[in-house]
Amino acid sequence: MRKKIFKEFDIEVKPFLKWAGGKSKLINDIEDRFPENIKETGRIEKYFEPFIGGGALFFYLMSNYDVKESFIYDINSELIVVYKTIQNNPKQLINLLNEIKDEFIPKEHDERKEFYLDIRKSFNENLFNFDFENYSSDFIERAAQIIFMNKTCFNGLFRVNKKGEFNVPFGKYKNPKIFDADNLMAASFALKNTKIVQGSFLESEKLIDENSLVYLDPPYRPLSKSSSFTSYSKFDFNDDDQIELAEYYKRISKIGAKAILSNSDPKNTDENDNFFDDLYCDFTIDRIQAPRMISCNGNERKPVNEILVRNF
Repeated sequence: MRKKIFKEFDIEVKPFLKWAGGKSKLINDIEDRFPENIKETGRIEKYFEPFIGGGALFFYLMSNYDVKESFIYDINSELIVVYKTIQNNPKQLINLLNEIKDEFIPKEHDERKEFYLDIRKSFNENLFNFDFENYSSDFIERAAQIIFMNKTCFNGLFRVNKKGEFNVPFGKYKNPKIFDADNLMAASFALKNTKIVQGSFLESEKLIDENSLVYLDPPYRPLSKSSSFTSYSKFDFNDDDQIELAEYYKRISKIGAKAILSNSDPKNTDENDNFFDDLYCDFTIDRIQAPRMISCNGNERKPVNEILVRNF
């Protein structure tokens, strides 16, 4: 653990959303593979995360490293709404979340469920009323809705259908912690000078150079048809996209950027599946054990491997 960079806060910033596939438990494995000069100096000139998701690694780096410039991207426009709101209006967001919490928590289960469904309905009725490219105070209510639903829905999922509608049912939490005000304020500080972009990972390529550290955490390739979960946004991420990402990885490697990529390991279910081994045959592929489980039979569940690809 490195010394905290934020003197203003006594906490290390954590993700403010629950996120399937979040990297909180794999940070040490990723950090161990950082370039030696970054580990020795604690300094990162330019940091890029083109699939920001829950942002576990980003917030860890912003808390523990001297990051001169940072850039985060995601195709999920709703996720970007939350990040930009926390960057620009954290206090107003906290005030609104407090109002929602104070109304929600005292209710009985059935009333809570009705309250949740009303929020979800309001959210889905306003899908196309936002200019996601240009931040405005209109984002605050939407960001509050997203955080509330994320912390009270079934399993804390963020899942949308082809229309972009949030479709996760209500969860059964007795005392859900909807938000942490101190963490949101610290996250706002971490995001203060970060460029936040709604768009494909390809958008980042024009700014990446030889001084860049790039971490790529795309939607994982499913280990089986039944395990597929790619609906973080209304856009699927299939094998063609994985191939396009590998080509992007090769291009940024040629210009000298240091890049690390996470993905599932197909060999968990088929030892002959060389999809990623072939795609990234010119780079170093490490297999690490991840705290995720496969098999619907509880007695047969076992930890799975993930891959970490690096070009240095």
